[in-house]
Amino acid sequence: MMKGMFEKSDRLNAPYEGFRIESKHGFYPVKAHWHYFCEMLYVLSGKGRILCDSREEEIHPGDFVFFHPQAVHAIYETEPLTCLVLKYDIGLLRTTGSHVPSFGRLFSETADTKKAPIVIGETAFDRVPVRELFETCIQEIQEKQYGYDLCIQAHLTNLLTQLLRIWRSKGFDTDRTAQLPEDSQSLYSIAEYIDENLDQPLRVEELASQCNMSYSYFAKRFLALYGRSCKEYIEFIRISKVKDLLLFTDFDLNYISQETGFSDCSHLIRTFKKLENITPKQYRMQHTELLAG
Repeated sequence: MMKGMFEKSDRLNAPYEGFRIESKHGFYPVKAHWHYFCEMLYVLSGKGRILCDSREEEIHPGDFVFFHPQAVHAIYETEPLTCLVLKYDIGLLRTTGSHVPSFGRLFSETADTKKAPIVIGETAFDRVPVRELFETCIQEIQEKQYGYDLCIQAHLTNLLTQLLRIWRSKGFDTDRTAQLPEDSQSLYSIAEYIDENLDQPLRVEELASQCNMSYSYFAKRFLALYGRSCKEYIEFIRISKVKDLLLFTDFDLNYISQETGFSDCSHLIRTFKKLENITPKQYRMQHTELLAG
């Protein structure tokens, strides 16, 4: 990667980002940068040019633009330009069919092929309301109502599936990707594994082994990617799930501790207070009052 262009993404607190960028607010040019998130644009109005690694293309109203994770990209306007932007951790999006590889694997295979164009006109998305999906995702990200992450994942999965269909029609071989050897668990998908197994004991040594890495190398890479140690990350994710259960259910702490992988209720309370400076009971009372108001 090119030094000085890295843009940090908060994978823990903000795995999804959505916003509008326009000329009148001085957003352009968006100088060359890279990050670990996928990024998509929908052009509302105006004209511009995008640079993505070795590619350079014009963009016009109605265009959909896809930037792969870790691709160095920039955006310049040639006429006053307004775009909708979605950024997200592709490791959080899951495919369920056995014949469909993970999105992470699929999109890593498309980064350098001409059979996978990154600028596509809206009309190519057959029966898919691209602008509406962008706007709905942005609204969900801003409002963060109950189950917002599920709504965002559904809309993003819809968009990406349609994108893959377009690429397949241009000759990209998804079957070849399905036949490639499956990585045990890459760092980019380990967050998915942790999320799916929160109620189980999770040992860093075992996670490192699943990534085919030594403990020390895994710990170093994980810290660089996520901004905290793997143990701290697991703790953070567990407490995040505890918060959701406190806010949106009436489950007691004994049940919540079992669902989130804490050894017992006391362990949950100690960890919650360490990270939040408040007990779970106080958190539930305070936020119930806020939601009711």
